[in-house]
Amino acid sequence: MQVQEMIKLTRDCPAVAVPAGQRVMIGEGAEVGLVQALGGSYTITAQGRLFRVDAKDADALGKEPTPRPELPEDASDEEVEELIWDQMRGCYDPEIPINIVDLGLIYRCEVQRNAHGGRTVDIDMTLTAPGCGMGNVIATDVWQRVMEVPTVEEATVEVVFDPPWDASRMTEAARLQTGMF
Repeated sequence: MQVQEMIKLTRDCPAVAVPAGQRVMIGEGAEVGLVQALGGSYTITAQGRLFRVDAKDADALGKEPTPRPELPEDASDEEVEELIWDQMRGCYDPEIPINIVDLGLIYRCEVQRNAHGGRTVDIDMTLTAPGCGMGNVIATDVWQRVMEVPTVEEATVEVVFDPPWDASRMTEAARLQTGMF
């Protein structure tokens, strides 16, 4: 992966080692290389290793955090579901510059109204490889982004491996981008 920009951290910054998924703290003043900035999360290189930095820590990199999603008060169920899908399109594997929806990692997304008029969302997703150490990190990112959608009161994200993922689940654009067409 190619470094796009060198950055000096403005504060201690929590990060996740890629692909192991181990949480670490990179100290204030550390020189890091920005490799990928997609969907509000960041892939950086430091000390010869790759790390993922959450959107909520964008300020440590001198970047603006992604604004929270908005909906009109009278939003339809369809508008809410569309925003949920848009939020998931903002989730990326730190090593692949294609969102998880276009990669075909979302197997199911059900949105239901609850008794209070809010919404409950149930998502089944998979990973490109079952042993991926970033699985919980990506699933947590999906959950956090879905919970930001107005009227969503509860969400579950389950990582499943049946059926196994393969490249045929990718959108045509994603296959083109990766050269798998």
